[in-house]
Amino acid sequence: MLIDSHCHLDFPSLAEDLDGVLRRAADAGVGRMVTICTKLSAFAPVRAIAEAHPQIYCSVGIHPHDAAREAAASVEDLLAEALHPKVVGIGESGLDFYYEHSPREVQARQFRTHIRAARESGLPLIVHSRDADAEMASILAEEMAAGPFTGVMHCFSSGPALAEAALDLGLYLSLSGILTFKNAEELREIARQAPLDRLLVETDAPYLAPVPMRGRTNEPAYVAHTAAKLAELKGVGIAEIERRTTDNFERLFAKAVP
Repeated sequence: MLIDSHCHLDFPSLAEDLDGVLRRAADAGVGRMVTICTKLSAFAPVRAIAEAHPQIYCSVGIHPHDAAREAAASVEDLLAEALHPKVVGIGESGLDFYYEHSPREVQARQFRTHIRAARESGLPLIVHSRDADAEMASILAEEMAAGPFTGVMHCFSSGPALAEAALDLGLYLSLSGILTFKNAEELREIARQAPLDRLLVETDAPYLAPVPMRGRTNEPAYVAHTAAKLAELKGVGIAEIERRTTDNFERLFAKAVP
């Protein structure tokens, strides 16, 4: 079994054919998935998808793109939603200095709020980081020193320094279809070097469809292509990747274990 640890099933391009998306995922051997919240104001439909399907779980949080547009979330707001039995993670939250749709200081403030919610709830933090490696490493180290929490660097595509910093702090790296892209050799080398017991796979669907599905709307079934590439890089069989990434997921997202 494979698990898509990060997708967005409420986004229109997937929600409009959700039954087909789930059928194709099952056919590809994808047994579970986590559909990710990006806005508290749009959490209800995310939660509803998870409630309607036993193999789907969800998270609660505010994406850094929306940190300024959404009403500021408090730790208490996040903790209240995290009580739901299908909510298995906090996020996605983090820093995105590539687009900067929200001011950097607002992103950082909301990110720290999410970290505190992850720490208090015991649920893993789902981290988005783009073009903010140094700042991300600094915040993670500072907050970990204030009190431990678990988490995953989702859709990891940053440099080796942030990979090392995250792993040193006990976090996991989740690999997406970017692993298959022609120009992603640095990421492939990070995947080769990272401990197999700290890796997850994901789609970030509907974005970032892997080779050979480039140009199509990404969906959970396609996580099989990322897993196959990871197996090649690690020099192991696909069954080993299925087993290890599932074990890793269940260790991190303990609330999602059936």
